[in-house]
Amino acid sequence: MDFKIVSKHKPAGDQPQAIEKLVEGIKKGYKNQVLLGVTGSGKTFTMANIIEKINKPTLVIAPNKILAAQLCNEFKEIFPNNRVEFFVSYYDYYQPESYIASTDTYIEKDMSVNDDIDKLRASATNSLLSRKDVIVVASVSCIYGLGDPTEYNNLMIGLRKGDNIKKEDIMKKLIAIHYERNETDFKRSTFRTKGDRLDIFPSSQSEIALRVEFWGDEIDGIYEFKAVSGNVIRSLDFAVVYPASHYAVSQDKMISALNQIEQDRLSQTEFFKQQGKFIEAERISQRVSYDIEMMREIGYCSGVENYSRYFDGRKPGEAPFTLIDYFPNGFITLIDESHITIPQIRAMYNGDKARKTNLVDYGFRLPAAFDNRPLKFDEFKQKIGQTIFISATPGVYEQENNEQIVEQIIRPTGLLDPLVEVRQIEGQVDELIKEAKIVISHKQRVLVTTLTKKMAESLTNYLQSNGIKAKYMHSDIDTLERIEIINGLRLGEFDVLVGINLLREGLDMPEVELVCILDADKEGFLRSVGSLIQTIGRAARNKDGRVIMFADTITKSMKDAIDITNKRRKLQEEFNKEHNITPKTIIKEIKNGLEISKKIDTQTIKDSEIPQEIEKLTSLMKIASNNLDFERAISLRDKITELKKRMQKGAKNGR
Repeated sequence: MDFKIVSKHKPAGDQPQAIEKLVEGIKKGYKNQVLLGVTGSGKTFTMANIIEKINKPTLVIAPNKILAAQLCNEFKEIFPNNRVEFFVSYYDYYQPESYIASTDTYIEKDMSVNDDIDKLRASATNSLLSRKDVIVVASVSCIYGLGDPTEYNNLMIGLRKGDNIKKEDIMKKLIAIHYERNETDFKRSTFRTKGDRLDIFPSSQSEIALRVEFWGDEIDGIYEFKAVSGNVIRSLDFAVVYPASHYAVSQDKMISALNQIEQDRLSQTEFFKQQGKFIEAERISQRVSYDIEMMREIGYCSGVENYSRYFDGRKPGEAPFTLIDYFPNGFITLIDESHITIPQIRAMYNGDKARKTNLVDYGFRLPAAFDNRPLKFDEFKQKIGQTIFISATPGVYEQENNEQIVEQIIRPTGLLDPLVEVRQIEGQVDELIKEAKIVISHKQRVLVTTLTKKMAESLTNYLQSNGIKAKYMHSDIDTLERIEIINGLRLGEFDVLVGINLLREGLDMPEVELVCILDADKEGFLRSVGSLIQTIGRAARNKDGRVIMFADTITKSMKDAIDITNKRRKLQEEFNKEHNITPKTIIKEIKNGLEISKKIDTQTIKDSEIPQEIEKLTSLMKIASNNLDFERAISLRDKITELKKRMQKGAKNGR
């Protein structure tokens, strides 16, 4: 399908000219362009229009998971008939493997994988290999090593009604691509069998599974069904099952790779012995021997990604395969908040190499571990397609490497840049409380930025002790909880959100009337011109938006940020006057289109969906009860009771 926008809105303000210039630039073959768009000017809608007009697969890179989730939700709403996918790191917690030589301390890799996000990553690669109308919204994890896309595609299992194939042969193929047989706990990346029926739970799904029915050695029927209830949804003539892991390889490649790993084990062991490092020699020999045995027996081992070069057939030092390699030729790249995203991408390789140097030097890993890495920046530039950098404050790289800069200053909504006020630091917390109570009386929200995590937590506790509903958010909060916190602020579950660096770029919260910047005169990364402009922009989606900077002196960064804000405010005022526009706060629906939160909110379920939801929850309750998870069973029972009451109330009201 072609990309097709479904929206009641049309480009307005500066959007039409920005879209026209950028699309023209892509058609002319420009490699790099910049969209300099102020907060609230509708940069996402401009991006969507560019995608529709260019009509090519698109990679959108965001600087963090929250912004990626927000963008993904917005694109899903704009392109309901096309595929919009989400690709971020699937770790809720990740402690990388490392070795501290000075204290002889080895730290083993420790991680917590989020199954929902892992499913979404699989869905993204599957979509890219099966259709062209695909937008993937990704974090910088898209530059980290992933399995060979050609091998991944070759290992997919095609199932067609009428095909002659034994059920046992399909089961062997499933095991080879890292699916597990499980007759009791049917979940993602597993299969089960009974009689002439084979049920497969694809790695890219969380609710829908495949049922393959046989008549002898012939596929008699293929069906999609709900994994929990077992209800059949539809019949299929053809279905595809992609590998459960991006590191799955054929048996021939596995044998060849293991032979090469064994040769390198012997070579590295001998290298250490010649240097008199006998402990390191014994360590690398034992470790790699164990890994080889694990891979030979079950197809993988802990840290299998460190052997990815052997499976991919790459030479030492050659760039790894990444998500970008799953895109077809001719795709385009949009880098959101590029002033933050580009420096992140540039820094990834050196940090990874520094950590692995000790692991290799002291015999914990073969030198091939260096090739399981993020892309170098030059490699990244070569792999991405024609690129548009998007930011209200483009960085040095974007400003120096582009064919054109297109400005998008005028907002279609008529909203003005917020008024900025500077107050003394002395008594800043008391002033904050006073101003927050005024904003809360308007049923609006407050953002507060501090300089440290400890300060954010302490301030939150102090605000709570003064009767203000407040929460903090920083990098220690996991991905899904951050999304819930943002939605909680917008829904009014609390009124003040305190943060450090996560409350700047791109967060779309029209309910925020006041932004308070504590210690604004402490020059540095968090109080640079770009950071201040981005933070000020969080109040630009509310017609009464204002900003208070607490500072004893007005630094150059503060002055420049205030001057730029006032200049943009004046331009918007002139536009509004000329076109007779009255600014209005943006009204934006609050929803989580990714469905990656495990909380069940009965209030968001439509009346027409209640019977299906009750059926689903009843099945989940039975499973929880059978597993002796009575706490969850009780929670699900309460949800069912709540939904039944809603259904009865609706019936009484004649709905």
